[in-house]
Amino acid sequence: MPELPDVEGFRKVLSGCAYGRRVTDIDVRDAGVLRGVTTRRLRKDVRGRRFGEPWRHGKWLIGPTDEGPALVWHFGMTGALLCASADEPVHAHDRLVFTLDDERELRYRDQRKLQGVHVADSDDAVAHILCHLGPDALNVDRETFLDVLANRRGSVKSVLMDQSALAGLGNLLCDEILWRARAAPTRPAPTLGTAEAGKVYAAMRRVLKSSVEAECVPSRRTWLTGRRDDDEPRCPRCHGPLLSRRLSSRRTVWCPHCQS
Repeated sequence: MPELPDVEGFRKVLSGCAYGRRVTDIDVRDAGVLRGVTTRRLRKDVRGRRFGEPWRHGKWLIGPTDEGPALVWHFGMTGALLCASADEPVHAHDRLVFTLDDERELRYRDQRKLQGVHVADSDDAVAHILCHLGPDALNVDRETFLDVLANRRGSVKSVLMDQSALAGLGNLLCDEILWRARAAPTRPAPTLGTAEAGKVYAAMRRVLKSSVEAECVPSRRTWLTGRRDDDEPRCPRCHGPLLSRRLSSRRTVWCPHCQS
């Protein structure tokens, strides 16, 4: 599933491919990815507009247009944005194709179509779409982060994954962050002291910095993410066996020796 670093990568794609470019045509190859907007309205409201500077909040990407609506993407499990030349074959899962005035194409590709693209007519409409989200994980300050952990019930992993508490973190990032911070994912969030919660915050900052640079959650052998899918996964730090169980409906991997 695309997490914050992936969506930050898609923001760079949208900025590099479409910022300042006019949309000359829109090919809706599958209206199943449109959310709350018809094909006809999408074409009417967006065709002829220029893309402004895109921005991101959590796992959501916002692409404003000049004096027009904003496109608001959520990439679900399999969504992605790509920049392509007009002569590149269209992929079977390319659902929306925006032709730009330099003849390049911005393509929204999504195999499973669990989320998609919204059209927001105003800043207030964008705010309404995003109103359920907590602060962005990449930009949240330490004090706010500590307040989130102290005032939310449930395990520390479930709080980190709750988009209404903190926007942008997904399963891989949360496991990696908690492994770096030596905190068990099952630990009740309010039981972490200030020092422990501060370690989680510092680990999150480090993991996000590296992941944003890579535009994904790296699968490095020195990271938990690089070991979790081994046949017999072992901790990159102590080399002991890793445990795995379902937590918050997601597969959770941790080291029982290093994390407490």
